[in-house]
Amino acid sequence: MKKQKKGFFGTIAGWGRRLFRGGSAELVDQMEANKNDPTKDVEEIVSPSRQIVRGFMERKLAVGALIVVIVMMLTVFIGPLFMKNYSDSYTEVTQKNIPPTQSMMSVPKELKNDIKMIDSFGSFSVGLSNAGKVYVWGSTQMGTTGVDMKDIPQEVKDAKIVQIAAGMDHAIAIDENGKVYAWGVNKLGQYGYFDPELNPSILPMPDVLLNGTIDVNNIKKLTCGYQCSAILMNDGTLYIWGNKNTYSNIDKFVDKTDLVDIDFTLSYVVGLTEEGTGLFTGKRGLLDQYRANMNTSASPAKQFLDGRKITSIYATNSNVAMLLDDGSMCFSGDFASGALPMPAMEGEQIVDVKAGSYHYTALTDKGNVYSWGGNVLGQCDVKESAKGATRIFGGSYQSYAVNENDDLIAKWGLKGYLFGTDSYGADIFQRIIQGGKMTMTIGAVAVIISSFIGIIIGCVSGYFGGKADMFLMRVAEVFSAIPFLPFALILSAVMAQMDISENSKIFVLMVILGLLSWTGLARLVRGQVLAARENEYVTAAKAMGVREGAIAFKHILPNIVSVIFVNLTLNFATCMLTESSLSYLGFGVTYPRPTWGNMLNGANNATIIKNFWWQWVFTSLFLAITCICINLVGDALRDVMDPKSDRDQ
Repeated sequence: MKKQKKGFFGTIAGWGRRLFRGGSAELVDQMEANKNDPTKDVEEIVSPSRQIVRGFMERKLAVGALIVVIVMMLTVFIGPLFMKNYSDSYTEVTQKNIPPTQSMMSVPKELKNDIKMIDSFGSFSVGLSNAGKVYVWGSTQMGTTGVDMKDIPQEVKDAKIVQIAAGMDHAIAIDENGKVYAWGVNKLGQYGYFDPELNPSILPMPDVLLNGTIDVNNIKKLTCGYQCSAILMNDGTLYIWGNKNTYSNIDKFVDKTDLVDIDFTLSYVVGLTEEGTGLFTGKRGLLDQYRANMNTSASPAKQFLDGRKITSIYATNSNVAMLLDDGSMCFSGDFASGALPMPAMEGEQIVDVKAGSYHYTALTDKGNVYSWGGNVLGQCDVKESAKGATRIFGGSYQSYAVNENDDLIAKWGLKGYLFGTDSYGADIFQRIIQGGKMTMTIGAVAVIISSFIGIIIGCVSGYFGGKADMFLMRVAEVFSAIPFLPFALILSAVMAQMDISENSKIFVLMVILGLLSWTGLARLVRGQVLAARENEYVTAAKAMGVREGAIAFKHILPNIVSVIFVNLTLNFATCMLTESSLSYLGFGVTYPRPTWGNMLNGANNATIIKNFWWQWVFTSLFLAITCICINLVGDALRDVMDPKSDRDQ
């Protein structure tokens, strides 16, 4: 305390004030008088809690770490509330291993005002201008193949393309002279020459497409599927080729000459014959039950049609929509739970339909646009600006509306993935949020269990001493002698063989972590209680007849709570790391329920580490930053709560 110089009478007056008002009152007066005078330095008396807060706030690194921890906790515990369509078991084969991107709806500006057509099946889209120029956007890197769909062949750039279609990993284009071009992945017969004798699972591309040209004015439809493609002519001739293992019924479409429409689901080729009385799949019993809407019961095809004919078909990954000659629609196939039903279109006639991976988009004669079906990624959230469209185009998870001037007036659906996708096609950002919630919950519950045991044993052992201390500390030594990680692995392996639910396994995992991590805290509490029980307030409490348990837990324990609190903070980070280690080794929480540990375990192979860096980098950063920041906060609390600490002196 910096003393202020006073005269003789000032000193006498000060003595009088302290005699009748107390020294603290004089100090308060000095503080009030000098609080606006920076030249006066008077030491302020503050409570211990305020001193701790003030000391902590002076450590900028610790404050920053605390902010990060709070943000992380809010993100992982509040974030899932906004993921209404999230599912742990969500997978999507067409969206596997996509890098971080927000470009899936980034239509090139050169194309926005001159759109002839847009198409997509997987992670990228292709567009065609009225001038015959081809554009590609989205996630264009095709896995580990080294193929980039943006590398459009020069001969395609030089030609005037009139039709184009995108498959899962390749694209097919036809120029004004009827020549067929293709680029992308070609390992499984997506295009180009293949000897069927060398690989009988591949249906080769027809020779007429490889070596010659076709009548471009006679082309009715060009479409691509997962690893297959097809060209349907107006006279019913069908050219189809690709991987038979992807579409097991593809052989049934070879040499077909009576088709008027064709499309691909994810697993089957679907056709429409001239009769228009049912879907042609080449397999009896496949897609032969029709329904008026997704939420209505199905009935046999002929009974449902009742004399009506099908004019065109549109296929998603798992179902088919059919436009009937009376302007109505019917559906066949499997529909995901929660899919949006087809809206009522009273007084309107559907003039065009496009199908994505799980949704449909329709244009009516009134210029209104509707989307329905799966809406997990917002592909059914039609924009208001789409009204007045004259044409629509569909992507796998996107839709586009174009006006009469060929201008893009609206687009909606999937922009991309902030942290990319994993090997199952799931959004890594969403799984990190959900996994962080699980990891932190397991760590917190384990800390609560270990703290409860450690505090009770430490207090009893330290306060009573003697035989009780001897017995409890020997028990603690037994538990501390157990090799933690091997023992936890053994218990987790035993649980894996038991017929118990995943929730029960997670609960047991939390209990295991708590039961095996209390010994350090028990020793710490014991040492603090041993020192505190010799204080005068303990002697006074005994003299007043206070019960021994009350002295230990109501008088001594509150005086050492700061040390316990610091230990809890540090132990929380340790339990998080331990759970992540167990899950990483495959003995903790198992897929599909995410934790940061099992997400890293899923990325634990050379291919992913080398080629799909986003699958482990972001998860590692979240885990590392959270644990480091928690340790920084705990370390700072230990410094400011320890009155003997001289680190900052």
